[in-house]
Amino acid sequence: MAKLSVVILNYNGRHHLERFLGSVVANTSGDAEVVIADNHSTDDSLVWLRLNYPELRVIALDRNYGFAGGYNRALSEVDSRYVLLLNSDVEVTAGWWQPLVETLDSDPSIAAVAPKLRSVERRDEFEYAGAAGGYIDYLGYPFCRGRILSKVERDEGQYDTSQEVFWGSGAALCCRRDCFFEVGGFDETFFAHMEEIDLQWRMQLAGYRILSVPSATVYHLGGGTLPASSFKIYLNHRNNLAMLFKCSSPVQRVVVAIVRPFTDMAEALAHLLTLHPHRAWAVVRAWATFIGWHRRLAMARREVLRRADVKHIYRFSIVVRYLCGWRKFNSMM
Repeated sequence: MAKLSVVILNYNGRHHLERFLGSVVANTSGDAEVVIADNHSTDDSLVWLRLNYPELRVIALDRNYGFAGGYNRALSEVDSRYVLLLNSDVEVTAGWWQPLVETLDSDPSIAAVAPKLRSVERRDEFEYAGAAGGYIDYLGYPFCRGRILSKVERDEGQYDTSQEVFWGSGAALCCRRDCFFEVGGFDETFFAHMEEIDLQWRMQLAGYRILSVPSATVYHLGGGTLPASSFKIYLNHRNNLAMLFKCSSPVQRVVVAIVRPFTDMAEALAHLLTLHPHRAWAVVRAWATFIGWHRRLAMARREVLRRADVKHIYRFSIVVRYLCGWRKFNSMM
């Protein structure tokens, strides 16, 4: 039995597999195995895999369960101690996974670790989706060491220390398999986006820690598995609101309930003024869905394990900080 299963969730991603899978297979061996979970692709991904990588284990799902549901089912079918969730548009290099496993081995209170994410296209820059580890502000807006809103920094080694963070990117997230299921796995109603932050928030509430491990570095294409669209905006807003309702403290939930309608409607108005009505409608629709989910979310909130207070939430607004011109992480957390 492998100590680590690197699980790549694929949906109609043959072009990503052709470009990136070779680096993963070439640099993953020993106590680690590579597993492909296919979310019922309608392209020829499975045929291509059988022809080019017949040695790899493939878990073929019976329909597209999204990122959240697909991984929940795939991880239930592996039996390794650690699982590394890897996007199909990630390139890796030699020695990329060992520091992650060593960190998990060092302390059972660590539930998940994440490598440093650099951009495939601009290899000296951090990658938007996770950079060197992520946080959220008090209103629920995510940001990273190396990325504040849309401002991405050049990687000059300024965040090369391993430290606790609030979340690691789902593009490359290594966690204890038993902890993953102890807190309930991914929320499948999310389908995609924000599910990894929601998961790691629940891990922290259960008393575990999340670490960024920059000595492990991978290169992420970004936006490759779900391109930018009004649907992506809808998922981000809907899931962010649902996550806040489930996981935040009573005080934070009140602040969010008062402030977020104004900030989100301001965003919708900005989309309208820039002639993107579909994006504006996506924000409005996200709120409508969130309100309709209220009863289910109230039940989900009661089921969240709460054994510890959560650190690493920025107690101010990252949006205000950005608008004031402070657009680098530096040492703000």
